[in-house]
Amino acid sequence: MMSGKHYKGQDVSCCIKYFIFGFNIIFWLLGVAFLGIGLWAWSEKGVLSNISSITDLGGFDPVWLFLVVGGVMFILGFAGCIGALRENSFLLKFFSVFLGIIFFLELTAGVLAFVFKDWIKDQLNFFINNNIRAYRDDIDLQNLIDFTQEYWECCGAFGADDWNLNIYFNCTDSNPSREKCGVPFSCCTKDPADAEQKTYIHVKGCVPQFEKWLQDNLTVVAGIFIGVALLQIFGICLAQNLVSDIEAVRASCLFT
Repeated sequence: MMSGKHYKGQDVSCCIKYFIFGFNIIFWLLGVAFLGIGLWAWSEKGVLSNISSITDLGGFDPVWLFLVVGGVMFILGFAGCIGALRENSFLLKFFSVFLGIIFFLELTAGVLAFVFKDWIKDQLNFFINNNIRAYRDDIDLQNLIDFTQEYWECCGAFGADDWNLNIYFNCTDSNPSREKCGVPFSCCTKDPADAEQKTYIHVKGCVPQFEKWLQDNLTVVAGIFIGVALLQIFGICLAQNLVSDIEAVRASCLFT
């Protein structure tokens, strides 16, 4: 039993505590913004009033990106903010474990993408062609495809012929569409003088153009991935450090 002397325990680092809080409050607010944009987009398309329509789209709905990314950022930011501010070791452990799982999934995805390049290429081709079929079904998907084709100066997955998969652009005799045998405007070259094979559309597919873009910007892409990875590791270490401080302070209180 201790008497007379007061045991001075270790203090929780204020620098680490408020750094984690400040960083995660920004992260949390960004998550709220992403979720808000996603829900607003769904509201504009009438999805919130008819939830069953989520499964109606045959292709990829870009709104899912905002909702998933926003949801993850919201959860992580909330756990980091409250955990740091209230010195809650459970929330901080949840934050670091969740961040660690995301880091592991990113690392695994990177390794698998490098090892199974051909499979990834086939899946990308399937993904693009599937969304070509649903081009007119969703305005957000349409805008995403148009932006991609304009930015990479491409048309279809491997060429303009891929647009035959779309019911509005295919060249079959039974197609009554005025866009029959055509392609979206985003396939058109900005300057006809730059057109290849005496055409006015981009002849290169988006898959090979994406591969070329990756090769041309490999240093930048690698730098971004490394930077994000280091930031995640830094966040995990800070959270674990703060947890250790909190548990040390609580343990020292038992001897006061």
